[in-house]
Amino acid sequence: MEHPSGMHGMGNAVSFADTAGAVLFIAWAVAMWLAVAVLAYANRGPVRPWLYKTAVGLIGLGVVGQIGHFQEHVAQAAYWIANPYAPAWMTPWAHSLARGMGQVDMTKPSLGMEILHLTGNFIFLAGLVGIVQITRRVTGHLKSRKWARMGVWMQGIHGVEHVVLTLSVALGASRAIGLSTWFGLIEPGPALVTYRVWWHFVANLVGSAILAVSLYHLWKEKRMVKAGYDEAGAEEPTPAGHAQAEREPVLAGRP
Repeated sequence: MEHPSGMHGMGNAVSFADTAGAVLFIAWAVAMWLAVAVLAYANRGPVRPWLYKTAVGLIGLGVVGQIGHFQEHVAQAAYWIANPYAPAWMTPWAHSLARGMGQVDMTKPSLGMEILHLTGNFIFLAGLVGIVQITRRVTGHLKSRKWARMGVWMQGIHGVEHVVLTLSVALGASRAIGLSTWFGLIEPGPALVTYRVWWHFVANLVGSAILAVSLYHLWKEKRMVKAGYDEAGAEEPTPAGHAQAEREPVLAGRP
C-alpha cells in the first residue's frame, strides 16, 4: 500500500522502541534463514538428534510469524470494509516497526512498510521450508511435504513480489512497482488501496490455508518423521497398521 507520511495523525518521530522492534524483527528473519541453511546442509549427512528439534523450532517460529502477519492483513481488510475510501492503514504495532525500518532512508515514507512486509513474508517462507526439511529423511509419499512444497512455491512467488515492491521504492520509484500495484500504473487513491489490500489479503489467506493443511498432515505423520531422526527407531520395522494402498513412506537411504 502507499502509506503517505504521517497518515491518520500518527507522527513520524522514531522512538527507541520503534528501532529496537525493527532490529529484533529483522534479526528474527535472519536467524530463521540461518537455521534453514544449517538444516539443509546437516540433513545431507548422518542423523543428528538436534536437527529434529531445530526443524520443529523453525516451523514454530514460522507459524507464530505468519499468525502475526496474517492478522495484519485481516485488520487492513476489515478497516477497508469500514472505510473503503480512506487512505491505506496499518495497525499501530506494524506502523511502529515500519517507522523503525524506514530509518534506512527517511526520504522514502513507504520504504519502511515495504521492508516490514518483505521481512514478514520471508519469515513465513522459512517456516514452510522448515516443514520440507523436517520431512527430508522420509522418502515416498508424505502429504505434509507435498503441501509444504506447494506452499514454498506459492510463497516464493509472493516473496519475489515483495522484493520487487521494496526494490522499486528503494531505487527511487515514485510508487511501489509490482503485480499488486499493477506495475505502478494505478494512480494513488482508493482504487490502488482497494486493489492492493485485497490482493495481499487473498494471497496470505491462501498461503495460510496451505500452511494449516501441511501442519495437519505433519501432525498425523509425526511418528514416521520423528523416526527419521532416531537411529534406534529407524531400524525397527514399520507396524503393519501403517500399511496403505499407496506406497508407504520409508526412511531416506534405507531399503
